Amino acid sequence: MDLLLWITIGFIIIGFVVLTSMKKGMESKLAFITTSKEDEESSTKATSIIWWIVSTTAWGIVSMILIVWWFHNHFG
Repeated sequence: MDLLLWITIGFIIIGFVVLTSMKKGMESKLAFITTSKEDEESSTKATSIIWWIVSTTAWGIVSMILIVWWFHNHFG
C-alpha cells in the first residue's frame, strides 16, 4: 500500500475519534444553551458549537478529497 492511502486512512480515523470524543461535550453545551437563553456564557458556548460544526464539515470535505485523490492516483 502506498503512503497516500495510509495518510488518508489515518486522517479519517484520527478525525473520527477526535470528533466522537468531543460530541458529548457539545451535547452538554447545547443543553446549557437551551436552558439559559440570554447569558454571555451561552454566547461563548454557542460559538464553540459553531466552530465544532465548521471543523467537522472541513474534516469531511478534506476526507472526501483525500479519498478521491487516492482513487485518481491508484486507478487513473
